[in-house]
Amino acid sequence: MLFLKKILSYLVDIQLDKTSTAFNPVLELSLRKGRFYLTTENAVYSYGDLYDNFSKTFQQLDFSKNAFSNMLVLGFGLGSVPYMLEHKFGKKIHCTGIEIDPTIVEWTKRFVLPTLREDIELWNVDALVFLEKTTARFDLIVVDLFLDELVPTQFERIEFLEKLKEHLAPNGLILYNRLSDTSVALADTYTFYEEKFKAVFPSSTYLDVDGNWILANRAAWV
Repeated sequence: MLFLKKILSYLVDIQLDKTSTAFNPVLELSLRKGRFYLTTENAVYSYGDLYDNFSKTFQQLDFSKNAFSNMLVLGFGLGSVPYMLEHKFGKKIHCTGIEIDPTIVEWTKRFVLPTLREDIELWNVDALVFLEKTTARFDLIVVDLFLDELVPTQFERIEFLEKLKEHLAPNGLILYNRLSDTSVALADTYTFYEEKFKAVFPSSTYLDVDGNWILANRAAWV
């Protein structure tokens, strides 16, 4: 039945579930163009290998100079990052995923994890709590922390960025997703980048991916 729905989703979106949670008042899981499509009222959380902000980023990333063996994804959603790395870029990287919404975790375990070859540790926990408790360090840290279209303020603080740095392996890479699709969002992202991100990561740069900036602690593009 799911296979037929995937085929039909190339013609029309197929809604699989819709609910309200403590973290997302509107949360909808659909099939679109054969991919699982996770949305809130104003934002797209996951869209398989068509989650363009990271897809465009990985297209420009020089993997020959960036060998990743383990990664941390804060704001896992339906796992678009490991999904596209495996299915589109041929990269199998051990992944620890952090997702605060238990409904999203349930959907991910049911629909997405069975499609991945790589084992994924998926934790239903607040990102700050995880960073406080873990001693692990990661080659790649992806920060995709949103509630609807807003980044919660605790993830914009210097203390959070310093905690990320603490858990980054030598020569590791941080990719921090920020909106830039409106003049207000762009101004907020620019201020965050100049006043906070660069204060913790002086060698940082960013990639403009049409509506988002991906901030990086160091140059990593081709």
